[in-house]
Amino acid sequence: MSAKTKIVVLHMKEVIYTGIFAILGILLIILLVMMFLPNREEDPAPKDEAVTTGADTHYIPGIYTTELVLGSQAIDVEVIVDEDAITSIRMVNLNDAVTTMYPLLEPAFDSICQQVYELQTLDQVTYTAESKYTSLVLLEAIQNSLNKAKASPSPSASPQAR
Repeated sequence: MSAKTKIVVLHMKEVIYTGIFAILGILLIILLVMMFLPNREEDPAPKDEAVTTGADTHYIPGIYTTELVLGSQAIDVEVIVDEDAITSIRMVNLNDAVTTMYPLLEPAFDSICQQVYELQTLDQVTYTAESKYTSLVLLEAIQNSLNKAKASPSPSASPQAR
C-alpha cells in the first residue's frame, strides 16, 4: 500500500483574485437580499399640508362631483354624503388610458377613501411619500366636492348637487 503524494502549486496572483471575487460575490448576495426583502418601515409619511373638513360639519345630502383633469383626460371625483357622514367616494369616467399613465392613482385613491370612511374627515388622512402629489390632487378634488356639500348658514347660497 503506497500512498502517492500529490503536490498542488498555487500562484499567489490566482489566490488573491479568487479571494476578491469571493468577497464581491458575498457582497452582491447581501445587496440583493437587502433590495428584495420587504421594507419593515411602511409607516406613511406625515402630511405637509392640511386639507380639512370639520368633524362637526353637516352636509346637504346628495351627490357632489368635481372634475379632475389629468393630462388631456378628465375624470370626475364623486362624493355621496348624507346629513352627517360621507357615505361614498368614487372616480367616474376613469378609463384605461388614465390608469396606464398614472399607475399610482387607483392605489392612492383607495387608501384615501378607506381612511375617509373611517375618520369622516380629510384633516387626518395620511399617505406615503411615493404617492404624495397624486394624493394631494385627489384630496383637493374630494375637498372641493365636500365644500359643495357643506350646509351653508345663509339660505340664499345653495350648493349644486348633481
